[in-house]
Amino acid sequence: MTSALPPGLEGNLVEYVRGGEGDWLPFDQKRLYTNAFVIQDDKILLGWKKRGFGVNKYNGFGGKVELGETPAEAAMRELKEEAGIVAPLEHAGSLLFMTKGAGWAFQIEMFSARSYSGIPTEQVLFYMCDCVVTDGLRHRTDEMRPEWFSLVPPASGLSDTNESVMQIPYEKMWDDDVYWLPLLVQGQKFVGRADFVMEGDEFRMTRHWFGTIKDH
Repeated sequence: MTSALPPGLEGNLVEYVRGGEGDWLPFDQKRLYTNAFVIQDDKILLGWKKRGFGVNKYNGFGGKVELGETPAEAAMRELKEEAGIVAPLEHAGSLLFMTKGAGWAFQIEMFSARSYSGIPTEQVLFYMCDCVVTDGLRHRTDEMRPEWFSLVPPASGLSDTNESVMQIPYEKMWDDDVYWLPLLVQGQKFVGRADFVMEGDEFRMTRHWFGTIKDH
């Protein structure tokens, strides 16, 4: 029911998972961001954040929607800037992401693609450097380091296309990713909210709710 949805969410949604305790964090505005994922050959491309917000975590590729951009345009731009590739991105879901004390919410529009062109590359925005290509990745040093991870469960008995590709490192990602990323991989559109508080140097998730979009 709509009345049971967390503040900031709306639509005809079917609850998928919820958890946590306490009140939902208050906010007075939303700021638009994007997050994009490329999936191919039973693998997913993630980026290791080397600096800034979310440092030392794996995530998709994205950022702020600039003035005059649509979320889709911003997602394409950010993927090119951060990973050096172009992909036919499609909208995959929406996430309302809150951190205590911010007063505003990240409205993150999620995108995914099943193909791409180019070589995933660590982008250098402010200086030039030499680079080498190994394992299909052109390596540089800057904000995000692209890496492929396997979508094949280790106990499935299926042979991976590259046995050296590791499983998705949820322990090195935001706490909410484990709930919505499988939906994105399955092609199931989702809407959700996750609230976080800072404890020491780490963010801890206090409440979460995720739902899928109900078919008419």
